[in-house]
Amino acid sequence: MTAAFDGGRTTSDGGVMLLAAVERRLQLADRLAAAIHDPRDPQRVTHAIADIVRSRIFAIACGYEDANDLDRLRTDPAFKLACGRLPDSGIDLCSQPTCSRLENLPDLRTVIRLGRILVDLWLTSYAAPPATVTLDIDDTVDVVHGHQQLSLFNGHHDERCFLPIHIYDAATGRPVAMILRPGRTPTGKEIRGYLRRLVRMIRGRWPATRILIRGDSHYGRAEVMAWCEDNGIDYLFGPPGNKVLQRLVDEAADDIRTRRALEQKAALRGYVKTRYKAKSWKRERRACARIEATRLGLDIRFVVTNLDEDSAEHIYDVIYCARGQAENLIKMHKSQLASDRTSCRSPVANQVRLVLHTAAYWLMLTLRDAVPRTHQLSRAEFATVRLRLLKLGARVIETASRIRLAFAAACPEAGLCRAIALTLQPAGP
Repeated sequence: MTAAFDGGRTTSDGGVMLLAAVERRLQLADRLAAAIHDPRDPQRVTHAIADIVRSRIFAIACGYEDANDLDRLRTDPAFKLACGRLPDSGIDLCSQPTCSRLENLPDLRTVIRLGRILVDLWLTSYAAPPATVTLDIDDTVDVVHGHQQLSLFNGHHDERCFLPIHIYDAATGRPVAMILRPGRTPTGKEIRGYLRRLVRMIRGRWPATRILIRGDSHYGRAEVMAWCEDNGIDYLFGPPGNKVLQRLVDEAADDIRTRRALEQKAALRGYVKTRYKAKSWKRERRACARIEATRLGLDIRFVVTNLDEDSAEHIYDVIYCARGQAENLIKMHKSQLASDRTSCRSPVANQVRLVLHTAAYWLMLTLRDAVPRTHQLSRAEFATVRLRLLKLGARVIETASRIRLAFAAACPEAGLCRAIALTLQPAGP
């Protein structure tokens, strides 16, 4: 038995062609590139900004999260073909220094435009304005390994970090906005400012859509709730418990605890509505409590909301608990697409990186949405989708009249890849 690297022009990422079909449908690289001013001499430009963005987001989606990886991928035949270049005779893709210069090129105004493009991409993903939309807002720790601007020491996480905010559409899992920010808990005025700008964009396109904002305790600030009430926005936040809230549900909690003991059940749940006014609030608000008695004791969780038409059980178990899915979306964005690789010194450059990783998230999500609903991969995480659909060995053959990709005859997902390619293929005239 002998082994040698003489199999011709082969690639280990043949599935990147599926990402190329997704990108052509979304026009993602062209949209982002249009917002960035290119100061270079057009006669000396080898790599257009759209080409740089395209190669970078393809690499991120395929698991190459660092710009350094482009030095090895720039000659890969599949990546060249996905970026619109001939695999053999075409010029190589951009290198790491070129990509790094792009990340540091935009100014603050440009970064704001890039964020608006991502919001607009989410808005246009709906064929018609939805009747209601639920936005999950949360932050995640992004540990830094130097002294980048905006990085702060966070005592809760015991790390020097950023705390970027992630906002997702709960119904579809699509990203709405990703905001890099310092490593401290956001204030009410800060959150209100983010939501005001976002809702203004949504109302400009969907004036009649009902909007619900969901978040955990430190998003339920007095300024945020007052602004939501003044602007017709529904909200649902989970405040931490305190002695006042505990006292308001004492009678119901004691009844549930007693009935559990008398009936000798392992656990018993109950739900209570009440009205509550914190010292920083100007008015009373509706609070719902989930009370669970077990053999280990009593556990009480609270939510505060301006929703009036539902029961306390429905508000907590059905509406609020569904917010946990946002944690899985953040995990895919951060862990499986490595969006915490914010190692630039400038916060503007790090925000550009966050935009690029969000663009890769769009590619992976749209690719997964193209999988038939009856297939198990339609609900898989991005790491599984990458392993099964992108990491495919293929031989790329360029001739004078055509380019042929020869995948393995024993590819387990051959039928699925063929079906997705046909689904993503542009419709004829």
